[in-house]
Amino acid sequence: MSILFDVLTWIFLIGGSFFSIVGGIGILRMPEFYSRLHGGGVTDTLGAALIIFALMFQTGVTLATVKLAIILFFLLIVSPSSCHALAKSAINQGLKPIVDNPDH
Repeated sequence: MSILFDVLTWIFLIGGSFFSIVGGIGILRMPEFYSRLHGGGVTDTLGAALIIFALMFQTGVTLATVKLAIILFFLLIVSPSSCHALAKSAINQGLKPIVDNPDH
């Protein structure tokens, strides 16, 4: 059973690292604020959640797992909310999204 947890841990760690790296590249490569915000917000949440799941597999059923679950809960609430607040603030300050087709 320990080997199964180790394999799952590595899968989640590699997956979380992949999404975090892709999110960082997306922040650097995207052309404007809103697409950068979307690329960073989605992949940041998923990458961090997968890494926390990997840590949960390694700690087993302990108090540390409960603490990680609480951190995961707050992460899943706060990260999308902060991205929404940033986008709404940018819209309120007059930052318009860049669209490919200006006729629409």
